[in-house]
Amino acid sequence: MNAIIEEITKEQLLPGRDNFKVGDGVKVHTRVREGDKERVQIFAGIVISRKGSGIHESFTVRRIASGVGVEKVFPVHSPNIVKIEVDRESITMRARMYYMRDRIGKAANQVKEKRLYEARRS
Repeated sequence: MNAIIEEITKEQLLPGRDNFKVGDGVKVHTRVREGDKERVQIFAGIVISRKGSGIHESFTVRRIASGVGVEKVFPVHSPNIVKIEVDRESITMRARMYYMRDRIGKAANQVKEKRLYEARRS
């Protein structure tokens, strides 16, 4: 049964959506419909988790807005997502970064960045 579902959903998978990982800073461009108008809205933050596989895969993005933590869960292969832009790459040691929820202030946006790590090593 699982093979049948995979075959049906394979054509709905969008290519180029696997270019980010947990800990990366991303900008998610989503298509928003308001009445008969359509616009693109950007949600920028840090990816704190990725779950699922195939067509059911989703990821959670967290950001601080007006001093309050805001999280949104996006399906990776949703047709409403125009593009996922990676701002900054990071080096993480975990599959989920739920500990970011407990951080306050400047520490809430700090992750070990790849470019800084590579500059120190060389």
